[in-house]
Amino acid sequence: MRLAIERKPVKVYPDTKRVIARFFFNGEERALEVIKKVLEFSDVKVFSLISPILQEYSKRHRNITKVLTRHCKKLKKQFVVLNVNLEDINPYTRLLIGAYFTHEYSIESAAFFNPSIIEDPDQTDLVEGEKRVIISFRAVGEGHISSIVFRRALIDVHNNIQVLPAGNYVDEAEVIKNAIYVKKLFLKKAAYAQIDASVLEEIESKLDDKFEYTSLSNIIKDSKILHEKDPSRLIEYDKVLWLSDTYHTIIFSKDTDISDRVIFPISEFERKGIEDARFVKFVKDDGKVVYYATYTAFDGALIIPKLVQTEDFYEFKVIPLYGDGAQNKNLALFPRKINGKYVMMSRIDGWNNYLMFSDKINVWENPILLKQPKYCWELVQIGNCGSPIETEKGWLVVTHGVGPMRRYCIGISLLDLDDPTKEIGHLIEPLIIPNNDEREGYVPNVVYSCGSILSNGELIIPYGLSDYSSSFATVNLELLLNKLLNEKP
Repeated sequence: MRLAIERKPVKVYPDTKRVIARFFFNGEERALEVIKKVLEFSDVKVFSLISPILQEYSKRHRNITKVLTRHCKKLKKQFVVLNVNLEDINPYTRLLIGAYFTHEYSIESAAFFNPSIIEDPDQTDLVEGEKRVIISFRAVGEGHISSIVFRRALIDVHNNIQVLPAGNYVDEAEVIKNAIYVKKLFLKKAAYAQIDASVLEEIESKLDDKFEYTSLSNIIKDSKILHEKDPSRLIEYDKVLWLSDTYHTIIFSKDTDISDRVIFPISEFERKGIEDARFVKFVKDDGKVVYYATYTAFDGALIIPKLVQTEDFYEFKVIPLYGDGAQNKNLALFPRKINGKYVMMSRIDGWNNYLMFSDKINVWENPILLKQPKYCWELVQIGNCGSPIETEKGWLVVTHGVGPMRRYCIGISLLDLDDPTKEIGHLIEPLIIPNNDEREGYVPNVVYSCGSILSNGELIIPYGLSDYSSSFATVNLELLLNKLLNEKP
């Protein structure tokens, strides 16, 4: 018999009004032609065109002039071709050129799902039993491009959930910093990632002792032209570029609300989306708290796991995860070290759950098979639904299973506290099955979560509804643990 759950009457839907202003480039030939035409306009015509644009779009973006100026500056190469000095151009003309190379992108127009919930760093001005939380979502817009967005919510003493209204604007990161690489260390990591030795030797001969991403990218592009008839070697070049491309820091303005911040695909290897962030509040050995999230970067063909680190949700450091265990999707970090090791769940083969231990948070080798699909509702594949949660009885793992008609259900597993390779409990039947109100959406018959939380004696599970919207369910923790420990297959 299945445990009773309470579905909360709260649903979070995609909002088509949530837009960002992105750089728009329609090809070199059209770009040069557009710039030439605008430069021919009189000052009066320029002002008559840009003035209403600024008035209209200032209501939709926090600082539209800043955006248009930034996008105009991205055209330096084209200005050089036209033999035009950007600084000599009238400021309004610069804004107008920027407008021709800008488009609005509705980040949530298609879906708003697969939530992950963690405790907000700010727990001030609350009464006993209340908890302020941050919820991350996978937002999907035009072209099925996914990004990470946030909402703040308040859980009261009865575990009623109030998702606070979003702000009026959406902002991409204000500052993006790419790393400076030390050649010796970088190539050592590349060799560890089992990239072809001859490719590394070729690149080593062309790199300075310290280099930036742009330098490496140019070397890779030239090398790929020379070896364009060797597909296997081209893949090795891509691996090198991926390894470098995945290190960066993104910084949001301090005057943004958490709901204003969107982590949008930045690198070439993310261009088709950032999927299913699993956030966890990680407590270090010295008691310091840092927030991590694993997510999947997708370029349309390759799946690349990454790790995000933040302390304040304004600055995010992004690094790659690599090793034999950092493959496929479904990586979820435990909230603390166990026996001196970082611990991660994974699903390297696409249908079984694995566990990994590591001295380094971004290197994962030697995955250990933890669990295979066993019950009829999960026979196609299983995986985690976020980072394990520590209880006095064991590590609580929210899982998902795929069964007949590709129906996704949510289940629960319990792992030993000291040795999480030992499963000590698993629900025979799923905890959450998509009901009639949840089964229709972009992908029907799916309930899925990326992270849950404990509050006032209950497990709170935020979950996506058929890859379209999101809601919440709760279950009594004591009853759940008792069933996990006493239920026998």
